[in-house]
Amino acid sequence: MSLATALYSARPGRERPNSIVHRTRGRRHGPVTRLMSPGDLGEALKPFVFLDLVDTDSKALSGFGLHPHSGIATLTHLFEGNVRYEDTTGASGLLPEGGVEWFKAGHGAWHGGGGGDSARVRAFQLWLALPRKDELGPVESIYLAPAKVARDGPARVLLGTHRAVASSLEAPSSINYLAVSLKAGESWRYQRPADHAVAWLALSKGGLTAPGRIDAGELVIFEVGDTAIDFHADRDSDFVLGSAAPHPHDLVLGYYSVHTSRESLAAGERRIEEVRIRLQREGRL
Repeated sequence: MSLATALYSARPGRERPNSIVHRTRGRRHGPVTRLMSPGDLGEALKPFVFLDLVDTDSKALSGFGLHPHSGIATLTHLFEGNVRYEDTTGASGLLPEGGVEWFKAGHGAWHGGGGGDSARVRAFQLWLALPRKDELGPVESIYLAPAKVARDGPARVLLGTHRAVASSLEAPSSINYLAVSLKAGESWRYQRPADHAVAWLALSKGGLTAPGRIDAGELVIFEVGDTAIDFHADRDSDFVLGSAAPHPHDLVLGYYSVHTSRESLAAGERRIEEVRIRLQREGRL
């Protein structure tokens, strides 16, 4: 039985805890640990299809040159340090600690970056599969300074809502994505919306107890349910948490793209090629 089938084969009653049904430490690739990709956990957790944890000396991030995407949105959040960014909308700069990069590639665009001037970088980059109405839509590039990121207590609301607090970014579907920092001894509760069958957490620092033990470097998936999830930090802890209504489409994969059909993938790849030719003409590739 696949993980996706196991997750959705039964819905527990309201009083049953949200237990952990899967955990992983992903695969290390140089300075990056890939915790989720479209070919593995992304199929069970869609619209969340890709998650990288970066935790490294800034010098190790020599640079992620301009590269293309289509059919997805990426969201990068830094718990520590800063990074350089640029994209084909003309934006460029330095994303600071606590900041957010939102890059909705839509019909096709390029972005890149690398280490900034901090000694260390600790961050997550997430990919979201876009719904059919948005996968070939316009590109959106937004960079939020830390003061512009909505907060509710220890939680930064990167996308969606938490209690009465809403992100300034427009979510493409019913999605919550939070970055949470707890001091040792602190507790925190997350109540996922009733339609959010998908729920997971990735811990970059510290240690938590929830319905089970969670250690730094792990991504855990919670069973389907609508009871609140309680977390307690036994050390200073930083994590991201995502929940969403399931993405109803197949994942049709390109090298840097995720679409809902072969036709939309082909359209995205045509646009990527058009932008590549322009970048080469400008001397940027």
